[in-house]
Amino acid sequence: MNGFRTTMLLAALTALFMALGFTIGGSGGALVALLVAGAMNLFTFWNADRIVLAMHGAREVDAQQCPEFVGLVAGLARRANLPMPRVFVIDSPHPNAFATGRDPAHAAVAATTGLLGLLDRDEIEGVMAHELGHVRNRDTLIMTMTATIAGAISMLANFGLFFGHDRDREGGNVLATILAVLVAPFAAMIVQMAISRGREYGADRAGAEISGKPHALASALAKLAQGAAHIPNPVAERNPAAAALYIVPGMARAGDSLFSTHPDTGNRIALLQQMAAELGVRPSRPSAGIAASVPTTRRKVSALDPRGRR
Repeated sequence: MNGFRTTMLLAALTALFMALGFTIGGSGGALVALLVAGAMNLFTFWNADRIVLAMHGAREVDAQQCPEFVGLVAGLARRANLPMPRVFVIDSPHPNAFATGRDPAHAAVAATTGLLGLLDRDEIEGVMAHELGHVRNRDTLIMTMTATIAGAISMLANFGLFFGHDRDREGGNVLATILAVLVAPFAAMIVQMAISRGREYGADRAGAEISGKPHALASALAKLAQGAAHIPNPVAERNPAAAALYIVPGMARAGDSLFSTHPDTGNRIALLQQMAAELGVRPSRPSAGIAASVPTTRRKVSALDPRGRR
């Protein structure tokens, strides 16, 4: 997705938010909506990474605690010409990864122990290159902004359901208010998901370029999609908005539907294979994993079964 389209979608979200405020409270409501959106975006701009990492119980690791994983990320960051991000590990059998932070200088990348146990080194390299692609493309800030505005729209719609009728009794249109508070969150969700899907395609391409291993990233996506669809992710279940953060969704979905936070995995794999053919890159042999070098604070479990069975 190019920058112009993203800008237009963000503008549409903001306009939708202000229109909902106007429907509920007139010009004053639109102004209040704009001020609330600005305050929420300012707060998330400075604190989104801490909120997201705390939500997942992520723990930061350094080169002494986790030399292989941190060294892998450091090498990719140099290749991408990015500052070294903070590196986090999440003790969870659910295989996934994400990036967060307001800009490349304040970025963080995180992977679950389930992912590190499921993938080989080349595949992990492809995944972390994908996350650094998000950082390089500044997707982490964009996705934070869209999630914040979409959340504010839902909050305002709930407010309108309870308090919007006072203005209706003074001459406003009851039907218009009801339609606005019902349709606005739905429209915001679609716009947010459209931005997320487009950003995943861009990060896949960037990740393949940074790692130089599009086949490894394609293989990782196939494994992660299967694993994530069968292993619960309590964080995403408690906070559905977190689903857009991950490299793969938390449950299996067919096709690029309007209601999916991610593109179809098969389509992503096909594009990566096409990219590999264009670059003349051949699949490499499976490499060793790095999970054994990652300390965990929990009982070791299989990456394929949260109960520890194979």
